[in-house]
Amino acid sequence: MKLGSLKEGGRDGTLVVVNRDLSKAVKVPEIAATLQGALDNWAETQPALLKVFNQLQDDAVDGAFAFDPKQVAAPLPRSYHWADGSAYVTHVEMVRKARGAELPESFWTDPLMYMGASDAFIGPCDDVPLESEDWGIDFESEVGVITDDVPAGVTPEQAGGHIKLVAILNDVSLRNLIPAELAKQFGFYQSKPWTAFAPVAVTPDELGEAWDGGKIHLPLHSTMNGKKLGSPNAGVDNTFDLPRLISHAAKSRPLMAGTVVGSGTVSNVGSRDGSSCIAEIRCLEAIADGKPTTEFMRFGDRIEIEMFDKNGASIFGKIDQVITQYHPPREGAS
Repeated sequence: MKLGSLKEGGRDGTLVVVNRDLSKAVKVPEIAATLQGALDNWAETQPALLKVFNQLQDDAVDGAFAFDPKQVAAPLPRSYHWADGSAYVTHVEMVRKARGAELPESFWTDPLMYMGASDAFIGPCDDVPLESEDWGIDFESEVGVITDDVPAGVTPEQAGGHIKLVAILNDVSLRNLIPAELAKQFGFYQSKPWTAFAPVAVTPDELGEAWDGGKIHLPLHSTMNGKKLGSPNAGVDNTFDLPRLISHAAKSRPLMAGTVVGSGTVSNVGSRDGSSCIAEIRCLEAIADGKPTTEFMRFGDRIEIEMFDKNGASIFGKIDQVITQYHPPREGAS
């Protein structure tokens, strides 16, 4: 089953069921007005949504219309909780080394995680507005999951059963702001401004044999300005799977329905094709050539992120975004 949210009906959007090839959608107000509403009552709404999804495959549902990714927000336009991990510890090791920071040994056994801004996720085709190129604009291609209610103290084995939807995302990072923030030893904030999602989130069964219950064994493709930057396999080289990250987040408190947990930047060891962000590419260049040559993103740059099934069909649709310059309001402006 594939679900999305139209940019209408308020800040939480309007829930739509989308067919498998992402060509048609239908609103389902009689089941749930929003995706958050569906997740709040998943045991009741999931069977009804699945029935509509199956009917949509057979063109047997009234009210269907052409699905346009430009008209959708993130599948969950805002979430009560967004926790991003670093499942691919080799990525963390490389990026920290580049800024002269050692990797604690505990990172290999205890997941790294921060709570990000979930008050306004952005849609797959929304511009990414930022004030300055000097901030070191970077993309991060990731896998994420959306849960139902997760009890505190859940084990990794139990946590997998709480994964209701899977998504891919772009967690924008401002690399030149990160060192000063982390030096305060209080985590990311200004350096993590926006998180964007592909057009739809999907139930795990849509991934078929590529989903093993905690990882997606498929490449995640990142393209900037028409040039391929990387396509690492999301099921390779991750120290922690997604149920392990959920368990980590729920160690001391429950997670509410609609919690989004991210994998961190998808990365395969030792190969530029295994990178999902510019920072890692720059690290590899420095190792090979003594200095990085790939620049961080500029205004007007376009980033595209997508994942395909074994038959070449897009699973989640495409993230297709342009970096634009933001002009903050000045004194006296409304």
